[in-house]
Amino acid sequence: MIRAGIKCNRMVEQSARLDHIFGALADPTRRAMLRSLSTRELNVGELAAPYRMSLAAASKHVKVLERAGLVRRTVLGRTHLCSIEPAALAQADQWLRFYERFWTDRLDALDAALQAEDRSAAVKPGKARRK
Repeated sequence: MIRAGIKCNRMVEQSARLDHIFGALADPTRRAMLRSLSTRELNVGELAAPYRMSLAAASKHVKVLERAGLVRRTVLGRTHLCSIEPAALAQADQWLRFYERFWTDRLDALDAALQAEDRSAAVKPGKARRK
């Protein structure tokens, strides 16, 4: 019985982590900040610059990204350097890939059914063929 509880707790934790990740990614400014961090570490001021926002506002965005595990902030004196954390993105990607496979399989089945229907209609004389 304890094992089932442990497994359930892990699933809840994983679900909560994904909720934080996708919640953080729901904001276009945070997505753009992540894209900027994909090339190099940036300080909060550099992250704020393209958006004409205050350092406090940019710092709030960074905190959301940090809580989601998408960004790591290193404090060097007064400078806060931010870097991307790929593990959280990999977790979100893994979740999305499941649904990509799901829909690809469904769409492949639909395509096969439509092609079979087209072949069947082409064999029967007097029936108009779908385009």
